[in-house]
Amino acid sequence: MKDYDFDLFVIGAGSGGVRASRMAASFGARVAVAEDMYLGGTCVNVGCVPKKLFAYAAHFAEDIEDARGYGWDLAEAGFTWKRLLDNKNAEITRLNGIYRNLLVSAGVTLIDGRARFVDSHTVEVNGTRHTAERILIATGGWPFVPEFPGREHVITSNEAFYLEQLPRRTLVVGGGYIAVEFASIFHGLGCETSLLYRGDLFLRGFDRDVREHVALTLQAKGLDLQFNTDVQRIDRHSDGSLKVTLQNGGVLETDLVLYATGRRPRVEGLGLENTGVSLSDKGFVEVDELYQTRDPAVFAIGDVTDTVQLTPVALAEGMALARRLYKPEEYLPVDYEHLATAVFCIPNIATLGLTEIQARERGHKLRVFESRFRAMRNTLAGRPEQSFMKLVVDKHSDQVLGIHMVGPDAGEIIQGLAVAVKAGATKAVFDATLGIHPTAAEEFVTMRTPVREDD
Repeated sequence: MKDYDFDLFVIGAGSGGVRASRMAASFGARVAVAEDMYLGGTCVNVGCVPKKLFAYAAHFAEDIEDARGYGWDLAEAGFTWKRLLDNKNAEITRLNGIYRNLLVSAGVTLIDGRARFVDSHTVEVNGTRHTAERILIATGGWPFVPEFPGREHVITSNEAFYLEQLPRRTLVVGGGYIAVEFASIFHGLGCETSLLYRGDLFLRGFDRDVREHVALTLQAKGLDLQFNTDVQRIDRHSDGSLKVTLQNGGVLETDLVLYATGRRPRVEGLGLENTGVSLSDKGFVEVDELYQTRDPAVFAIGDVTDTVQLTPVALAEGMALARRLYKPEEYLPVDYEHLATAVFCIPNIATLGLTEIQARERGHKLRVFESRFRAMRNTLAGRPEQSFMKLVVDKHSDQVLGIHMVGPDAGEIIQGLAVAVKAGATKAVFDATLGIHPTAAEEFVTMRTPVREDD
């Protein structure tokens, strides 16, 4: 057997790469990980963590306004963008340090730099070559901006976390959860905000009732939603502001354009041509169900593959791969069927399992339960905003197939219900569960009459 420098060399220290590295090292493997940007990857640095911190900041505007209805007379509120930025940066730096300590304390060799394949068992970092029995690609994704005149005037979610000043007017382009979240954040922080999407309704892939409810709610808050059009060109005025010409002939004047139109796998410069690794038509690293590429020595996990682009998925894949390779008796495949996820717009969205359309496409006969109500905290605040909850249930087996919510703390609520659904809970189990009163969450165990039922 050839004597390699490492048993496993990981390219990328994001969520998946760090988890795979740590677990493999804990199982006795000699592990190295190379990272050329920041420890923790997208989630910690320019994704989930700073985005939710910004969402908290944006939500305070409504909290301060609502406090009056509860007897609080607050002095005129003021917001300092630089203070939010500085505090966010300090928190990210703290988390970077934690990730570094986690890797080093686990016995992982951490190399700062971009790794490039020399062959299937060799990578080069900063001019030094390292050999490994197996190499794992965990380089994640990168925001994508299409080609059009004026493309150089836009930013992506990466740059949004480092703006020197908060713009007075913003335009967010895109229809996915990142676009909706940033539109909510900018609007909550006081920017005049428009959200532009080329389709008829944003959040494609989410339950239709959720999408419609969120659209109405955001419009009621004063967020400008423009569907069925796209950017034709962008021109910069002498004062720095932007003129955005739309494909439908409309024109928008704004100070910042953020593109959130998708992400692409980050594979440039990896030297994949020196291996047997193949890419799909969309540029993803092709892997089998065991995360192995067409090159027997090379594996890939997370957003660089055509998987569900969620941090917990990358973590689970990293854990599963490490176990399969170095602790096979503990190997468990990742269950992609019961995924819970949240969108941290204002109000929050959370979803679990199948949408109503997906369930019918799979041949299920359904009973559908829905509830729309004004959350208790909105009553004295005088806020008319309603929450929305939905259960998708198989009519014959009584199995709960999908749970969907729009409202405060939706992600916190759905996380608990995900455990029940994973355990196979039926609607009868929900009905037999006593609710915590008064809470919004109790609505999920008090819905008794379906709003729709298949024949």
